[in-house]
Amino acid sequence: MKELKIFDDPKNVSRLLRFFYISLVILFLCDLFIHYHHGFLWEKYIGFHAVYGFISCVALIFIAKVLRLIVMRPENYYDR
Repeated sequence: MKELKIFDDPKNVSRLLRFFYISLVILFLCDLFIHYHHGFLWEKYIGFHAVYGFISCVALIFIAKVLRLIVMRPENYYDR
């Protein structure tokens, strides 16, 4: 199978990052014009859902690292 070398060129990586940043700004600006029905007081703040999603993602990464230490078995665990 042929390797995809599109990300080897720094110019393509720069374009991709620029696209992600522009789409992030557009989505954040869309949050200003969308009317939400808030269930909790803190949901009315601008950008709450983005910040909540980011914090949740980071928390999942740290929880997975801790769980890895708990459930990890030795390399030859099934060879016994």
